Amino acid sequence: MKIQADSFVKMHFKIRLKDGSIAEDTRNYDRPYIFEMGKGTFSKKVETELCGLEIGCNRKLMLMPEDAFGQKHPAMIYEVPKSRFPQEMELEEGLIVSFSQKDGTELPGVITKIENYDVTVDFNHPLSGQVILFEVDILEISDEEIV
Repeated sequence: MKIQADSFVKMHFKIRLKDGSIAEDTRNYDRPYIFEMGKGTFSKKVETELCGLEIGCNRKLMLMPEDAFGQKHPAMIYEVPKSRFPQEMELEEGLIVSFSQKDGTELPGVITKIENYDVTVDFNHPLSGQVILFEVDILEISDEEIV
């Protein structure tokens, strides 16, 4: 059976950055990733590359930012007054912080700069703007949901 536009797929994947470092590897959790094609889990480029693969196939894809996690958007970088952070919080660059939205969801961001009165927080996806190598190992393909 080959992966089609509406297949359910079970696979291991690894995301490497340009410098060779590994950002994500499902084998680290011994938990393969399961998804349904065509539901927007991955970009059109990734799904196009997966179509036609069979169980046991391995594929490496070099993805430009627009085919992976998108470009960095300057509008997603905010200056937040220090007073918005708990006084006991030790602020440092690289720290991931989370802000509650009006609808109750949490929006994570990365502190990129700390000044006297303001903290710069980048709410872009941490891998946005990155060229990545996406490696997949196809384990199972089905017409029905995989459990």
